[in-house]
Amino acid sequence: MAWFKKNLLLSLFSLLLFSHSLCAALKSATFVLPVKKDGATLQYVTRVQQRTPPTLLNLVVDLGARYLWVDCDKGYVSSTYGSVYCGTAECNLTASQGCTDCSLPRRPGCDKNTCSVGIEGPTVGTGGVLAQDALSIASTNGTVPGPSATIPKFVFSCAPSFLLKGLARGAKGMLGLGRGNLGLPLQLASAFPVSAKFAVCLSSTTTSNGVMFFGDGPYEISSGVDASARFKYTPLFVNPVSTAGSYIAGEESVEYFIGVRSVKVNGTAVPLKKSLLSIDEEGHGGTKISTTAPYTQLQTSIYTAVTGAFATAMGSTTRVAPVGKLKLCYDAKDVGARYTGPAVPTIDLVLQDESVYWSILGANSMVEAKKGVLCLAFVDGGINPTTSIVIGGHQIEDNLLQFDIANSRLGFTSSLWIVKTTCASYNFQSLP
Repeated sequence: MAWFKKNLLLSLFSLLLFSHSLCAALKSATFVLPVKKDGATLQYVTRVQQRTPPTLLNLVVDLGARYLWVDCDKGYVSSTYGSVYCGTAECNLTASQGCTDCSLPRRPGCDKNTCSVGIEGPTVGTGGVLAQDALSIASTNGTVPGPSATIPKFVFSCAPSFLLKGLARGAKGMLGLGRGNLGLPLQLASAFPVSAKFAVCLSSTTTSNGVMFFGDGPYEISSGVDASARFKYTPLFVNPVSTAGSYIAGEESVEYFIGVRSVKVNGTAVPLKKSLLSIDEEGHGGTKISTTAPYTQLQTSIYTAVTGAFATAMGSTTRVAPVGKLKLCYDAKDVGARYTGPAVPTIDLVLQDESVYWSILGANSMVEAKKGVLCLAFVDGGINPTTSIVIGGHQIEDNLLQFDIANSRLGFTSSLWIVKTTCASYNFQSLP
């Protein structure tokens, strides 16, 4: 498994340094990044400091991607940039697709004998090359940001400019949080005294930041509220077949899969074809969590069963015309309100047993698709999708999720509205 190669990673990054004050102050570290929803694309955008001198970059968060990638074709200037060459330990940590020779004058993203990898944007995939450069990230005591620490040789991928198509305006690439060796979580865990785990808390508003923590809690989203105290836990599973757009034979998926055993609407189990809930030998089926899918996607038969049960539970509430891909829509005037969002049936994802379930309440199940119209924020994923259930961004907003890579488990809270807080409550005032 990828995460068992930590000793190799430690040797690779043995020269990584961070400030003496931070090192002296912390026996273990936790780091923090802001993340904000883009209203036009419904993507989630964070910002990091990369290069020398430091450059502030906006990056779209991709929970299940293998690397951080950035556009190296335009405006990449750094005195600490370095290529990652074929045959190096860094190249061997990934599923390299061979070596690339660039005939143009040497520059970022263009060099001889560089390690070639597959990378994906929101609309297309392509080949890129591995590189390394300085990357800085703020520490935290769980409540507010503190001093920044720097990985001098953070490994990332250089991409051509056309891969930016479809990204949120101003984004220069994507931040991969996958469980592979070169995702941000494991590079941080190899460079610093930080656990191989991270937590995501996405804000539902486009005006305020949500937060991502790297390392152990406490995760104090708002003053005096350690949201991690509410965690329930469920195992994370490895799909033995990569779900990336391009991969090599034998490569595992770095995405985060959980085991959904059944789906309930208002406490009643929905009839489903159980085999769809498991991952088969070809890597098809199962349930994963995504920050790039705006709404939860369900295989067609699951979608039909869940939406049918939901419509029945809504009774005589006035239906209105679909809005785009959102087919089950209601007149907002006929839908009541609770402090957890619209007063609609609860959808429960039942996990390893009946006592462990992820409740999707009104704020996460419904979306105001247009003025006066509330729609169920689930879409038909098709008859033969690679993954049967893809839990999308809208369903995880204002939920705190901890991805514990070392112990292969997910900690989840369900909606933080239950404890009268949201993911927008963290204090980011000291960050650039």
